[in-house]
Amino acid sequence: MFTRRQTLRMGTALAATAALGTPALAQDKGLISIIVTDPSNPYWFTEGQVAKATAEELGYTANVSDHKGDTNTESRLIDTAITNQSKAIILDPANADGSVGAIQKAVDAGIPVFLVNAEINQAGLAIGQLVSNNAQGAALGAQAWVEAVGDTAKYVEFFGNPADNNAATRSNGYETVLSQYPDLEKVAEEVANWDRTQGYTKMQSIIQAQPVIDAVISGNDEMALGAIAALKEAGKLEGTIVGGFDGSPDAVDAIKAGEMAYTVLQPVAVFSAAAVQQADHYIQNGTPMVDTEKQLFDCLLITPDNVGDYSAPFVLG
Repeated sequence: MFTRRQTLRMGTALAATAALGTPALAQDKGLISIIVTDPSNPYWFTEGQVAKATAEELGYTANVSDHKGDTNTESRLIDTAITNQSKAIILDPANADGSVGAIQKAVDAGIPVFLVNAEINQAGLAIGQLVSNNAQGAALGAQAWVEAVGDTAKYVEFFGNPADNNAATRSNGYETVLSQYPDLEKVAEEVANWDRTQGYTKMQSIIQAQPVIDAVISGNDEMALGAIAALKEAGKLEGTIVGGFDGSPDAVDAIKAGEMAYTVLQPVAVFSAAAVQQADHYIQNGTPMVDTEKQLFDCLLITPDNVGDYSAPFVLG
């Protein structure tokens, strides 16, 4: 059963898919298997539901499963997709290196694989790797962060899952911008694995160790929201600038409440639908719809100035 929040998110995710102009077809073209990381995170929930809705509107049956970052689970789900004679697999890979073997199994079985959100460290296996332009998004976020914080501050960085190349790309993007300001001092950096609870508990520890914290820059919204909860509980949120990355509904609410300065929106609703559309083209024609395997989708900045343009989960305007 879905919670009321999940039901609302699903409805708006489907509305976002419809807005992309996916045509509806009546015939059953077979199964498309969609494997995401963890649908308890609204980002991955939207990723799975948009992909499923797009597949169904294109005339396929579709199912969504999740590996929760575990490569053994991912491998078993790939095996199931092969056994079920899937026409294509849409996969958010669990590990840049560790997912290669599972993808190779699908390819060997003649099933095209399209990756979304995260990359693998091997070219030529997936037909397409559709991801946010994380370097561009990180630079965008870091510039907004400096505008909000100023050029002198003690700050904390939250780092995502080290097995996901996106974590390092965003952190490096932040460093490229922030290193230009010598009076910005990073007093703590914590790995919180994209998780709100870990962001909360690690922020609690940082607060105990660091008497002065002026700002937080986070690799995703969930870690940022956890940090906000800890800062609020400690009575330290007021005057502390927090920046996120993803463009989640909860982050948008935090911006509206004045608790988060900005978030960088990843166009997950766009590239999740595009991956299925490209899979359909490949199934029908045997050739890629897009010649380039790695496809980057630019991120957008959400601030108090444009937050009213947020029209559906991970859709701006």
